Amino acid sequence: MPGDLDLVTFGQRLRHLRRSRKMTLADLGERVGRAPSQLSLLENGKREPKLSLLTSLAQALGVSVEELLSRQPPSRRAQLEIAVEEAQRDPVYQTLNLPHLKVGKRVPNDVLEHIVGLYDELKRRNNKPTATPEEARLANADLRRQMRERGNYFEAIEKTAQETLDAVGYSGGALSQGQILSIVTHHGFTLRYVQDLPRSVRSVTDTRNRRLYLKRESLGMHSPRTILLQTLGHFVLGHSQPRDFADFLRQRVEANYFAAAVLIPESTAVPYLQEAKQARDLSVEDLRDVYSVSYEMAAHRFTNLANRHLDLVCHFIRNDETGIIYKAYENDGLIFPTDDTGAIEGQRMCRYWSGRQVFASPDRYSIYYQYTDKPNGTHWCVAHVDPSRERNFAITLGVPYKESRWFRGRETTNRTQSNCPTGECCVRPPSELASRWEGNVWPSARAHSHVLSALPSGTFPGVDETDVYTFLERHAAE
Repeated sequence: MPGDLDLVTFGQRLRHLRRSRKMTLADLGERVGRAPSQLSLLENGKREPKLSLLTSLAQALGVSVEELLSRQPPSRRAQLEIAVEEAQRDPVYQTLNLPHLKVGKRVPNDVLEHIVGLYDELKRRNNKPTATPEEARLANADLRRQMRERGNYFEAIEKTAQETLDAVGYSGGALSQGQILSIVTHHGFTLRYVQDLPRSVRSVTDTRNRRLYLKRESLGMHSPRTILLQTLGHFVLGHSQPRDFADFLRQRVEANYFAAAVLIPESTAVPYLQEAKQARDLSVEDLRDVYSVSYEMAAHRFTNLANRHLDLVCHFIRNDETGIIYKAYENDGLIFPTDDTGAIEGQRMCRYWSGRQVFASPDRYSIYYQYTDKPNGTHWCVAHVDPSRERNFAITLGVPYKESRWFRGRETTNRTQSNCPTGECCVRPPSELASRWEGNVWPSARAHSHVLSALPSGTFPGVDETDVYTFLERHAAE
């Protein structure tokens, strides 16, 4: 007996098959040895049938058990009745405080169509724009504060990741594809690789049939196995649909953390890093190579483990070639550029920081080391340009000067001075240049329309739900 049987759909199919054969509940009950009242509970989705009864019902109705258990509603009428029943269970619908509507035979189809249509519009209007840019920046700043307070270490997620690894017999090294597939199976899902995934998503999960869909291709710095584990992480960690953008952002961070904790397990990575620290040879690139992950994941995972297990404070930055910061974290006192809400994302870093200097190095794709003297002290950093399909991003991991003694690359002679955020650093052009060109230039700036608009609407910002539903409908019969 399948544990995920949709009782409402089953009841609808049972009623449809009985009526199409001109049987009453009493007729069917006599054939299977059950009281009509018991069968009525089945047809109304109030009771789960036992396997023996299923077999008897299928024989009495002249169909296979498989057809009786099909997940597809038997008719448009049945589909509408199911939709109305599911709508009335939705908390959004329940806020209307309407009495429960029992759909009888005499309720016309067009009435049900109207109810379902109104409910869909109610849901659409409830999914207002998730956040304004200001709200999104505040949510980012608050989450980053929480991460800093805990040293970017999530103990509960580490434990969940280790339980998952134990379940598939992980013993060390990089996870094999077979082990990753075992993790998917262990959590009750199946994996489907497809070529027609909607453009607005990295993956799609069919929660009804427990299927994960994704492409066999990397998205930027995210490999298919990373995307797979990030997607799975939402379900392993018990996430429900996000309430607002702050909740969406928190869930995204937690799911990404789960993926990193599985791909770079605490149980093996910590002894490896502790040994490297003792040898004064810590390096992000070695962590990347040992666990076969992206440089970004290795650097960010280092921040998870550094404070708790290595007694190190550090910072992490992801920026593009123009210096715009896309992701950042610090617990080592580094002062990031911020707007008046305290947000870092979207701000431009100093041109003398390693994340921008790496783009000017002779080989921008090689590991780049640098000391930077800043107003509140000197930081040692390692930066690497991690190429993606859309643009190149620099990933920086840095520590205060006194901690550089534990890292490979500490002997570098690359050194710059940054006075940012004062105007005497790089915010204003050098006086000699300004005197020659000020008032004689009219640059045409790139339009950053996203700065002025609200974030995409919907429970999952930026996702085209029509594309996703069409995709699932296309694959449902497979």
